[in-house]
Amino acid sequence: MIKPIKNMMSLKSSLIVIFLMLIISCKNKNSENIDAIDVLQAEQQKPNIVFIYTDDLGYGDISCYGATSIETPAIDALAKDGIAFHNAYATAATCTPSRYSLLTGNYAWRKKGTGVAPGDQSLLIDTTRTTLPGILKTAGYKTGVVGKWHLGLGGLNGPDWNGKITPGPLEIGFDYSYLIPATGDRVPCVFVENHHIVNLDSNDPIQVNYKEKIGDWPTGLENPELLTLKPSQGHNNTIVNGISRIGYMTGGKAALWDDETIPMELVDKSQKFINSVKGQPFFLLLSTHDIHVPRIANKMFQGKSNMGPRGDVILQLDWTVKQIMNTLKNQGLLENTLIVFSSDNGPVVDDGYHDQASELLGNHKPTGGLRGGKYSAYDGGSKIPLIIRWPDGTGKGLVSNALFSQVDFLSSFADLVGVENVANDVIDSQNRLDVLLGEDKIGRTSLIQESFMGPLSYLEGSWKYIEPLNGPKLVPWGPVIETGFQKTPQLYDLKNDPKEQTNLAENFPDKVKEFREKLMILKKDGFTNKHEVELN
Repeated sequence: MIKPIKNMMSLKSSLIVIFLMLIISCKNKNSENIDAIDVLQAEQQKPNIVFIYTDDLGYGDISCYGATSIETPAIDALAKDGIAFHNAYATAATCTPSRYSLLTGNYAWRKKGTGVAPGDQSLLIDTTRTTLPGILKTAGYKTGVVGKWHLGLGGLNGPDWNGKITPGPLEIGFDYSYLIPATGDRVPCVFVENHHIVNLDSNDPIQVNYKEKIGDWPTGLENPELLTLKPSQGHNNTIVNGISRIGYMTGGKAALWDDETIPMELVDKSQKFINSVKGQPFFLLLSTHDIHVPRIANKMFQGKSNMGPRGDVILQLDWTVKQIMNTLKNQGLLENTLIVFSSDNGPVVDDGYHDQASELLGNHKPTGGLRGGKYSAYDGGSKIPLIIRWPDGTGKGLVSNALFSQVDFLSSFADLVGVENVANDVIDSQNRLDVLLGEDKIGRTSLIQESFMGPLSYLEGSWKYIEPLNGPKLVPWGPVIETGFQKTPQLYDLKNDPKEQTNLAENFPDKVKEFREKLMILKKDGFTNKHEVELN
């Protein structure tokens, strides 16, 4: 069990002190004593942590969470050997705020401007604040992030694409980074390694603009005949690899990624990071592009799911998990590595391209039957799959219904690695290590969810309160997803009504009043993001 291991670590620390005292008193056995210390230090090594953070994967998109139209054996194996959490939440129904919360331990709505970030956004995380990688780094970890970033890069004026791109991940606690700067459907379509664009030719500088067209590269709006994948809404700006994106770019042709090999590139860089770490524990955040749009599966997976590109990239995601697990196993690291698998928000089917995701969905239910989806205030927006595989088999095969929020990883991992004092700038993260170990069956008392236009939901126990907002009933730019916005308060009993069908606000006015007041207290001195979706 991990808990005894944690307790044993303090015991081993005492033993080290005793051994050091013995070394001082036994001068004629220096080499033997040094060897003994090396053995103890090796035994004391903290677990490696690999966090596989997927994009737009729904609660019902994988077979270990009930999907029957598609099989995800590698992800299922994690659940079989670990703990599957069935009451876990991202902090928001969109990616940027969820990722901000994961790394900072704070709800993103406390910081102005943390809605979905444009592709040329400056770094959203203050370089002076406490972060998850920063805490792990102080505990002796080598830290790396590979994949989708979408938290901004550069100073107040945004990134200098043709120079040193800073600040970024390396300034908030990561030792290594290999990034998709924003999203796959936003320019620039290049990788950034540490502080520089990969393979950038100085004679062909990159220009990026999110307000007006620059250069002479064709766009989806002007040259639809050049498209291999046509947009369904927005996404009609600069064409890269036959796909029109959000935003305009020109230059940097040698640096452009190949959409079909993005997963292979991210796996390769992850493997190289894992193999490069010697003599210390490591933390790898592998932030996959799958299953975000544009959904361009590698030839290995095209047509294999019978559900079109969206299903194919779910299979591709499962392949990614398998490759990482094989790497850890082949390097003899699996017995000392904690694996986390989760998603940044709920699913969306049609999210900007004609990829037949809706037409070929069949009986598959990406949200697992939950109401809403990505962007929504309903549970389909932020209730996500979460699987944790402990290296010593703790909780093997367990299904946990404890309430958990991704904002808690910072404080929970701080406890795991022995960081006793987390700075006061971490407001919302709670130490829920006992939940992650499967020991606490209840979890959080309450949590907050953020939807795409600002209204927050307060969840306490099995009850959920959604703030009133006079807004659109459906996501206004195309996806057929309920926003969850109503002019009057909403109250749902999730225990008896997990699909949020019956609004009980009028039946329980005292509870509505209580939850509204609790939410107001928690929101004090905080901003609420009003996200305006940027499609063009």
